[in-house]
Parts: sequence; structure tokens; C-alpha cells
Amino acid sequence: MAVTIRDVARQAQVSVSTVSRALSAPGMVKEATRQRVLDVVAGLGYQPNRAARSLITGRTGNLGIVVPDLLNPFFPSILRGVQTRAGEAGTSVFFCDSREDPATEAELVRTMSAQVDGVVLCASLLSDDTIEELAALTPLVLINRMVPGVSSVLMDSASGMAQVVAHLESLGHEHHVYLGGPAAAWSNTRRMQGLQGRAELLGSFDPNFTGGYAAAEQALKTGATAFIAYNDLIALGALAYLAEHNVRVPDQISVTGFDDILYATMCSPPLTTVHMPTEDAGKVAVDLLATLLDGGPAEHRELPTTLVVRGSTAKPRMSV
Repeated sequence: MAVTIRDVARQAQVSVSTVSRALSAPGMVKEATRQRVLDVVAGLGYQPNRAARSLITGRTGNLGIVVPDLLNPFFPSILRGVQTRAGEAGTSVFFCDSREDPATEAELVRTMSAQVDGVVLCASLLSDDTIEELAALTPLVLINRMVPGVSSVLMDSASGMAQVVAHLESLGHEHHVYLGGPAAAWSNTRRMQGLQGRAELLGSFDPNFTGGYAAAEQALKTGATAFIAYNDLIALGALAYLAEHNVRVPDQISVTGFDDILYATMCSPPLTTVHMPTEDAGKVAVDLLATLLDGGPAEHRELPTTLVVRGSTAKPRMSV
């Protein structure tokens, strides 16, 4: 005979509703209880009947996530976190790429709203008004963006950038220049807040390798001894430009990134950067979405960021 949810509840010594929450809304169940339920599910080989569950709950068993650029290595770990947590609840995930176009982003959410139970928006470029409109259309959770009344998961960019500045100043750097990201990006605003006016603002650049390459050319003209990049991709582009022009890092210029993507450890020298808890953010976003689906209120969570010191920063020793 097929294993039922009652069999799972009996062996795990919990109620049927607790089993249901452990599988569909893990954030609402104590971790020890959830793990006990999952162990029983695995041991019994229990498979929730998605079609039956959909008829009973009126839900699709799907959720959507929209990112601005799937080619950016910052986002795959967020997707991994979303998929991991959703998989624990037997939920499927639809991934979409807005290609950094706000109109496309909004249309993707509207299109998916009939096919999913809710949507996670990463680093949205939409206006607050449009986000509020979409949140009225479907349960919505934001990652690295805050809009009043809409659930969100934030990674503390301001604190991370403050740690970067403090690190450079502790090394003796007095003139830093910020290689900024897109002017419309909420994360760029938060990172500028973390600078606390202690770095020269160079301007806005595309948040990619090419943007960093162009930014480094301008930054060299400022006489700064440290380049603070909006993200790791800009920092990698800056490193490439400096290497091609025989500027030694960190002997002549220190360079910092932000995000701690995989390539930050693979470049030469390895990049001093700020670690962002991206996978955890994806998991928390699914938990917040589950709360909304169960009729709970909008919530905001902020996750800490951590400076990771590597070989691209040092005391200022030589002029360019």
C-alpha cells in the first residue's frame, strides 16, 4: 500500500498538520521537528500527491524567481538556495532572466502569476509603485530590495562596505575611489551609504567585467591608492586593466570587490571582498513566501555580511 501522510505523522510522532507544514512551510516548524519529519519521509519513501494537494489547497505547487542577469555569477547561489528550500517542500521552481530590463521584469511576474503560487524577485530594478502593484497580484518576496509592506530578504551591504573602508584605512590608505554600479540599483545606494562619504565617487558603471575595465582607466587618473568596486565583476575588470598597464596590485593599487563570487578566489591576486550569504538568502525568501501563502504578514529579514581579506589589498607602498 502507498505510504500516506498519516503514516509519516504517526512514525514522526507529530500531527498531520505539522507534517504538512514541515514539507510546505519549513520556516514555520522547529528545525529539529522538521528534520525528524524529513528523516521519516525519506525512510518510508513518502511521495506527496501533488495533483491531490493542488485540488485541496488551490495551489499549483510551483514558485517563480526572476533575476536580472543569469550570466552574473552572483545569482546562481541564490537560485540554489531557493531550489533547495523549495525542493524540501516538494515545490517546483520556474527561473526567469529579465536581462536587466524593468519592463521585462514586470511582464515576467504578471505572466507567471497564473502558473505559480508566488514569486521571488532578486535585485529588482522596478519602481516601488510597480512592485506594490505586483505584490497585490501575487505573493511576492524581494531579495536585496526593500519596499514598505512587501516581504524582503536583505544582505547588509551598508555594513559590508563600511567594513571595506575600515580595512583600507587600517592599512593606511587615505584616498579611495568608488567604482559604482548602476545608479538605479538599490544595492548601489546601500553600498554608497556604507562608504559614509569616505571615498571619492567616480560614477556609475555596468556591473560587469567590461564596466570594471573602463572604470579602472578613469580611476587611475584620480591618484587614489585604493579602488573600491561595486561588485566582484567590476573589480575583476579593474584588475585586468591594471595588469595590462603594468600597475602592480596591491603594491601600487589596492582593489576590493563585493559579493565573494567563485572567481574572487581564482584571480591573481585573490580578491579582498565582502561575502554575501546568497544561498541563505534564497532559502529565507522561500520561507517568507510560505508565510505569505499561509496568510501571514509581510516580513523583513536582514542577513549579515563579512569582509574576506585576501591578496589584493595591502599598505600603500609605491606610487603609480
